[in-house]
Amino acid sequence: MTILFISDLHLSPERPDISALFLEFLQGQARTAETLYVLGDLFEVWLGDDAVHPAYQPVMAGFRSLVQHGTPVFVMHGNRDFLMGEGFEQMSACKLINDPMLIDLLGEPTLLMHGDTLCTDDVEYQQFRAQVRDPHMQQQFLALPIDQRIAVARQYRDASQERIQLKSENIMDVNQNAVSAAMREHRVHRLIHGHTHRPAVHDFILDDAPARRTVLGDWYEQGSALVCNSSGCRLQSFSN
Repeated sequence: MTILFISDLHLSPERPDISALFLEFLQGQARTAETLYVLGDLFEVWLGDDAVHPAYQPVMAGFRSLVQHGTPVFVMHGNRDFLMGEGFEQMSACKLINDPMLIDLLGEPTLLMHGDTLCTDDVEYQQFRAQVRDPHMQQQFLALPIDQRIAVARQYRDASQERIQLKSENIMDVNQNAVSAAMREHRVHRLIHGHTHRPAVHDFILDDAPARRTVLGDWYEQGSALVCNSSGCRLQSFSN
């Protein structure tokens, strides 16, 4: 029994090599897994289920083939693709899941998150996140013509890149108090998340008991996955 976790692929028409690597993953390693979890930022941008770029169609077909093969795929919204909805589910045969999500991972309660809500030191980002996650604002955005959505998204991206250059690395990482609070709330001692692009395994003590936070890697330069089976969990990197 193998369960796979990935995140932060940031698939984009501008990066066909990563899309090709991901399709290879779906057609190969993912088919040996019992379940595949995608913990956010599958796409660099998602402007609505009615505005899917043609370059994403092979990915949809790859997901459908994997699910039909017998490997269910669960996808969590990230900070880049939170507008995925029922249309995405129908196109891909994947199932969208909540953030956070509590699962039983090989007999141990485990909390899954994208990870951006843990970066509480970045107050500006948290305020922006609350704004764009407002259902009324999302409804207004999705009502715009697709070309206007593209323009708005480009403005947001450019502004975000400018702000990131002015922020310290520490501010954009998770806050340990936020991590502990989330794990206490859900009564777990294992957390898996992405978002920060800093793959690592962090062991610490939470309420006098061993705890572990695993950070998934991004796919900007190569593929990355957390592979969990009866032998334990290990971070894996691979390239095409």
